Amino acid sequence: MDNIYLFIVIVLIALAVVDLMVGVSNDAVNFLNSAVGSKVAAFWVILTVASVGIFAGTLTSNGMMEVARQGVFNPGMFTFHDVMMIFLAVMICDVVLLDMFNTFGLPTSTTVSLIFELLGAAVLVALFKIWGGAPGELGEYINSARALTMISAILASIIVAFVVGSFVMFISRLLFSFRYKRAFRRFGALWCGLALTAIAYFAVFKGLKDSTIMSKETMAWISDNIQVLILIFLAVSTVIMGGLQFIFKINILKIVVLAGTFALALAFAGNDLVNFIGVTMAGIDSFKIASATGNVNMTMEMLGEPVRAHPVFMLIAGTLMVVSLCTSKKARSVINTGVNLSRQGDGDERFGSTHASRTLVRSAMTLNKQFSALLPEKVNKFIDSRFKPWHKDKKHQASFDLIRASVNLTVAALLIATATSFKLPLSTTYVTFMVAMATSLSDRAWGRESAVYRITGVLTVVSGWFVTAIVAFSAGAIVALLLMWGGKIAIAALLILCVFSLIQTSKLHKRFIKKRPEEQKEVLEKSSIIQQCNDEIYSVFEHMSRIYSQTLKGLALEDLKKLKKLYKESKELYLKEKERRSYEMLQTLGRLQEDAVDTGHFYVQVNDYLYEVSKSLMAITKESYEYIDNNHEGLSPRQMEDLENIDRAVSEVYRDIVDMLRTSDFTDFEETLAKRDNIFDLFVENIKSQIKRVKSKESTTRNSILFLYIVSETKTMMLQARNMMRAQRLFLGFEEEKKKKK
Repeated sequence: MDNIYLFIVIVLIALAVVDLMVGVSNDAVNFLNSAVGSKVAAFWVILTVASVGIFAGTLTSNGMMEVARQGVFNPGMFTFHDVMMIFLAVMICDVVLLDMFNTFGLPTSTTVSLIFELLGAAVLVALFKIWGGAPGELGEYINSARALTMISAILASIIVAFVVGSFVMFISRLLFSFRYKRAFRRFGALWCGLALTAIAYFAVFKGLKDSTIMSKETMAWISDNIQVLILIFLAVSTVIMGGLQFIFKINILKIVVLAGTFALALAFAGNDLVNFIGVTMAGIDSFKIASATGNVNMTMEMLGEPVRAHPVFMLIAGTLMVVSLCTSKKARSVINTGVNLSRQGDGDERFGSTHASRTLVRSAMTLNKQFSALLPEKVNKFIDSRFKPWHKDKKHQASFDLIRASVNLTVAALLIATATSFKLPLSTTYVTFMVAMATSLSDRAWGRESAVYRITGVLTVVSGWFVTAIVAFSAGAIVALLLMWGGKIAIAALLILCVFSLIQTSKLHKRFIKKRPEEQKEVLEKSSIIQQCNDEIYSVFEHMSRIYSQTLKGLALEDLKKLKKLYKESKELYLKEKERRSYEMLQTLGRLQEDAVDTGHFYVQVNDYLYEVSKSLMAITKESYEYIDNNHEGLSPRQMEDLENIDRAVSEVYRDIVDMLRTSDFTDFEETLAKRDNIFDLFVENIKSQIKRVKSKESTTRNSILFLYIVSETKTMMLQARNMMRAQRLFLGFEEEKKKKK
């Protein structure tokens, strides 16, 4: 047997390790979203509970390995060589596709991606064989009926999850309201008993139904007596919850949320493990079967036989999943997407506004008005009073409360368990995400200030799910075709491409999270906000001074590559200041001490001035780059001499500003203002000189426009810089005067 197949097995094992890591990063949102969003416990406690659930799931599961072996294609119609190409194509595509979704923090279904990658690769290999003269039709190679059943079930689950989640959350909030402690004393034990019963039902039928510790006879007995067992468990759990609540004064909602987190993590590891190692295990088994005969052209009917994964492999897989869960930054990005879309209240919205989201919001508002008009005024007032948010601790405010977190977990668990009991395939990711979005909508978390942006986010994620299926099928087919045609060369090239993709997405994710730092919640003091402003101004002005000087030099040398880079830098700086002005500024003001009104006013002014300076700088770099990019005649030596004089004067003023910020010493402020006034005189002289050059036809129309544009925007930069420093000096003087009065 050719050694290339041993190499493929080794590659499949390596890809399985990577797939476990990227797969957990995406699926972590399924079982961590509610616990993290409600801040039910410290993050390390949540991770510990989820990790225990993952270990329990891997050790008690058989891995459902048949899905990768015979769930999509008929192995008896394919040779050993064929299935190895299918498995390799699937693993390469799965790693790249899931890692791409993780990079942008978008949750998707690992089950759907695996199934459609298998389907795409198997279809292509089958067609390749048929085109080569192999007997049979495509329908004999592919289990198309199962694929169609899965697609229809997924579509139905999305709609059902949203409708049921909305209804249950609405009833729950009517019952408890946001001030739920008083009502919870009466109904809390029963509520938590119902929730725990649903979670336990889910754990048995979804997490343990195919486990090695649960025999078929036991499962059959449980199924036959399920109604009695549910009633017994409900009664026992209600009594226990009541005792914990009234005797030990424990917040039993936290128990429900942590129990739900454990159950979902257990089910994820027990059933979705096939998405990450099932293909690799099938590849290893195929290699063993072919090695025994030494025939690479043998058909693989033996893959259709029942199989159970070795416990050691399962333990290793569970360990890798836990390590990835605890260390992956991309997992937190995916979790943040779900939490931010469902959080209560306004803030920085990651997604923008689209025509579809605006239309949906207007339609919903119209429908709501019509429905409200049908109800008596007292009923509307009562409903509004139950949905009025109230937060006692503004310092450590969670994204949503424990009532919503418990509804998320209970409804998701119940829907998944019910579908599983009826043998209906669905995606855990789709159900948990849609329930979370439904409860946030029903809980009025999407107000008029945020609804269009949240809906855009939901539409983006949902459309990404359909893209997942299409891309997974197409990518699986294309990669399989390349492997069948290209052989060893294609294998080497695709593996290099896979590694390159992982490296690039890692760099892209670092830039992504750097642009969107995690929201801080601590209260800021005046001294810290002053220091923060100084640090921001200091950093920005050093950056601006360098970009401005380098732009003029690049313009003189007509260095297109350099100008393009500088324009990109200035644009990033401008967008950063724009985002700070639009979102971060309001968040910072909300975190200030109650009596820091003057500090807040100062901070607003600083952000406004920095934004205007960055806007002018971007305009200069953009015009300079486009001028050279259009191959216009460069500026004349006299024009460049004038701009160099301006650059020297501007750089000197910027150095003075940076020094004053570094030392907090504004003794030479008036002297700096005098230098600024001299620059304004220089602007006037340069404009007059340019007018003379225009009249004497020493300059063309386009370079005259560029020269005057640069001078004008530089003047704006200096004006805004002066205003910013004056505001800072006055503020510091106000602080000193206030201290003297004390």
